[in-house]
Amino acid sequence: MSSREAILGRVRAALTDVPLGERPDDVPVPRDYRETHTEPGEDTVALFAERVADYRAAVSRTDRAGLRDAIAAALSLRGATRLALPDGFPGELLPPGDWEWHPEPLDVPALDTMDGAITLASAGIAVTGTIILDAGAGQGRRALTLIPDYHLCIIRAEQIADDVPGALARLDPRMPLTFISGPSATSDIELDRVEGVHGPRTLDVIVVDPASSEQP
Repeated sequence: MSSREAILGRVRAALTDVPLGERPDDVPVPRDYRETHTEPGEDTVALFAERVADYRAAVSRTDRAGLRDAIAAALSLRGATRLALPDGFPGELLPPGDWEWHPEPLDVPALDTMDGAITLASAGIAVTGTIILDAGAGQGRRALTLIPDYHLCIIRAEQIADDVPGALARLDPRMPLTFISGPSATSDIELDRVEGVHGPRTLDVIVVDPASSEQP
């Protein structure tokens, strides 16, 4: 008997008492697991900023009125002048100046010449300091934020969920989801940390507080 036959045989034996036609959704399963690891009244946005910074990403906070200046400050600090721009990114958020905005579509060689990419986000997770992109408007495809060495991401405070279940509830599972927890980093067998191998070496995050009814 092959391993495959042995496994399938055990599956059949385990299902002998299951009525024909019964589906998984017909059997209630208790979902009493803990959905958040934050404390009541805890400042979720502050926690998110703290955890993102733990990953060696730079975090700043502003409101809608100061967002263009915050973007300009971040780009100036990094010396980034050639930026990849995803479809649907609000043009009114782009600061005036000598920056070059290169809209999609961009092929891999073109992306490789960019100083970085600027995007919006779909959601954030406070307890893990994670940003989630879903390829929606202003976010772009995965290559846009994986090939350039710098990623500037803008997320609204109200997009930040306490924990993973809350964030997942806001997302469409049919979309190509990308979870970002800090800049790209890996370690070899001697635990020497190397950044920028599988994505951008540098990540900046701007959190936009709800001081205005307008949204990016």
